[in-house]
Amino acid sequence: MPEEAVTTLRAELDRFGRVEEAFALLEVFLEVARPRFGAVVLDPVGLRLPEALTDDRALVQNLIEEIEQEPRAKGRVVERGFDMDDEQARWDYVRLAYCSSQATVWSSRQRTTYFEASGSHKATYWLPDSLKAEYFDALTSRGWAIPEDWLTAVAKRPKPWWKRGGR
Repeated sequence: MPEEAVTTLRAELDRFGRVEEAFALLEVFLEVARPRFGAVVLDPVGLRLPEALTDDRALVQNLIEEIEQEPRAKGRVVERGFDMDDEQARWDYVRLAYCSSQATVWSSRQRTTYFEASGSHKATYWLPDSLKAEYFDALTSRGWAIPEDWLTAVAKRPKPWWKRGGR
């Protein structure tokens, strides 16, 4: 069975009029994609607030301070998971994803990345056609504007697994 075409959508904070718009788009994505994804994780080390964050700034800073107080395992890659069935955990993840050096939303078998943010400098959605259609419908029904370049982005078939990795 051939893999579904995937559209790459850039989602860096500076692409949006307000940081909170990026948060809202991620919130809607997490609602729509929930049946498809598995692990939702981020690196909790060195969390930093985006400069442009206005709403909820104090709340997010308090959340960062609480996480910094948590004990850390030594000698391991640090990764903190979030339960997307918990409304507070979803709220926390959405706001911390752009504060983290690395935040990822994986597919159910962790073979595909659907969303990844590296601080406010780089963020990307990789959406199969069916998920993209669902996501865009949900954004429209909630009154959010879909970035123009997202509407014109062309889906591409993924490289076969043996051709991935830069070869």
